[in-house]
Amino acid sequence: MTTSANDESVTAELTRLRDSIDNIDAAVIHMLAERFKCTQQVGHLKAAHKLPPADPARESRQIARLRELAENAKLDPAFAEKFLNFIIAEVIRHHETIARA
Repeated sequence: MTTSANDESVTAELTRLRDSIDNIDAAVIHMLAERFKCTQQVGHLKAAHKLPPADPARESRQIARLRELAENAKLDPAFAEKFLNFIIAEVIRHHETIARA
């Protein structure tokens, strides 16, 4: 079996694209870590002032905002909403834990 130049170019392109995906994944993880550092500070502030862990009005505004951003970025808004809902649920869980401490 011989390897054609076409096969090698496909392999090189796959490698290039996968390297880009890996870099993007790393950036997403670092951005999420920064986001959660901020939300932890919000949780401590809320706990110190006896504010509720959840803020449904803010969450609704954020979902609408991210859906619009997703549409503008050509990303499925339903996916963006599911992703944000997952993050919000985790943030609320953290805020509840902080409030109990």
